[in-house]
Amino acid sequence: MAKKPNKKQNDNTIARNRKAHFDYTIESTFEGGLVLEGWEVKSLREGRVQINDSYVLARNGELEWVGGSITPLISASTHIHPSPTRSRKILMHRNEIDRLIGQIERKGYTLVPLSLFWKKNGRVKISIGLAKGKKEHDKRASIKERDWQREKARSLKIR
Repeated sequence: MAKKPNKKQNDNTIARNRKAHFDYTIESTFEGGLVLEGWEVKSLREGRVQINDSYVLARNGELEWVGGSITPLISASTHIHPSPTRSRKILMHRNEIDRLIGQIERKGYTLVPLSLFWKKNGRVKISIGLAKGKKEHDKRASIKERDWQREKARSLKIR
């Protein structure tokens, strides 16, 4: 019998930060909107975004996505000068922002972007995780657990 083709989930995800789950322990997730320019939305539709080495900063009572790179298209307009790595404002309710700022001021907590995705009406949203950095031994434990799950799945598949 032939293998079934893997169906891609239709979850409207633009990009994921898979490295974040390895480097950090994610305690809770939040969703916010992004303030983007027109050329950035067009580039996102083409999938030209990198969020792996980016982070979220709290400045003046606002959240900003810093370090994310949206590569401009070649066909971008000539009257604008796109900046691929500019900081972008994150839109959230004031009480959520205040709660997040209070939590990141505690020792060891940070805000990490987890994914970019499309919502209704073509809106781009960002998923943010409240995270605590993992130590080296925690990373080794997660590698060991992942390998054990892979071996367990192989042994069940053989039987």
